Amino acid sequence: MISKGCEQCAVGGKMVLFVYGYCDQRDCFYCPLGENRKNVTQVYANERPVESDADVIEEAKRMEALGTSITGGEPQEAMDRTCRYLSLLKEEFGEDHHTHLYTGITGGRQNMRRLAEAGLDEIRFHPPYELWGDLHGTEWEEILHIAREEGLTPAFEIPGIRAEPEFLEFLDEGAADFCNINEFEMSDGNYRRMQEQGFELKEDHMSAVEGSHDILEEMGDHERVYFCTSVFKDAAQHRSRLKRMARNIRREFDDITDDGTLVYGKTWEPEARLRELGVPEEFYTVKSEHVELAWWLLEEMIEDGDVERGEIVEQYPTYDGTVVERTPLA
Repeated sequence: MISKGCEQCAVGGKMVLFVYGYCDQRDCFYCPLGENRKNVTQVYANERPVESDADVIEEAKRMEALGTSITGGEPQEAMDRTCRYLSLLKEEFGEDHHTHLYTGITGGRQNMRRLAEAGLDEIRFHPPYELWGDLHGTEWEEILHIAREEGLTPAFEIPGIRAEPEFLEFLDEGAADFCNINEFEMSDGNYRRMQEQGFELKEDHMSAVEGSHDILEEMGDHERVYFCTSVFKDAAQHRSRLKRMARNIRREFDDITDDGTLVYGKTWEPEARLRELGVPEEFYTVKSEHVELAWWLLEEMIEDGDVERGEIVEQYPTYDGTVVERTPLA
């Protein structure tokens, strides 16, 4: 059975709270962060830049978040901020709002205690790649026990660079609850460094690295090892999160696609013309320079010659509202 954090993530129920873009411990060649997130202090709740606590709460409500994952950069390098957001989320949504945090440093007992007291449920450690296989007897083994003593669920979350049996040993010894392996991926942020290290994209794939699936042959049979593919992240996690948002924010006339995007019509006709044509108020929204309305209604009006021009718009239901496609109607 997968962890509660993963369970919520799989159904698109986890808000991603990016708290801090700096990570001074090391410059991992595989770090996927893009230039807009790396070495910045700006906080993001999903795609939304956070300017106030209200932004975090609004974004969580926008997607009916079941829980929150805290990420960076390195969240433990901004402990005051990280703990404040954890407390905020628990106070607003209650103890059932599950929280987990990704970290690449051990942090020590004081940090584990502060995180637990602030409301963190689960902590996922990512030890430096160069230490894999030599973690026993180090601070990395110790922090697993400390985290559990302080009331946290300790786990590993690592990229699928290579199989490492030592992680299985930690599971069998009861030190860690589970180990998540993310399919190794190339991104805009790490593509050049990854190529320099000799990694190549899998054939006919946009991001997965060749050979990452092979890790399953040596580690995937363990009942508490979970392999998260890039396809699953995109097709299940991301799409499910978009659908949750879309259902929450859709207007009466918006259509929701299977990908979780919103589809509507856009025209530059004045509102008076729509009223003249008898369009019900619930089927359109007036913007500053255009009108948005039911796409099928707009298509019909253009075919009948009642409206001169317009377009069908497909966009993400996210805060930034990125447009996926525009289809002109004339």
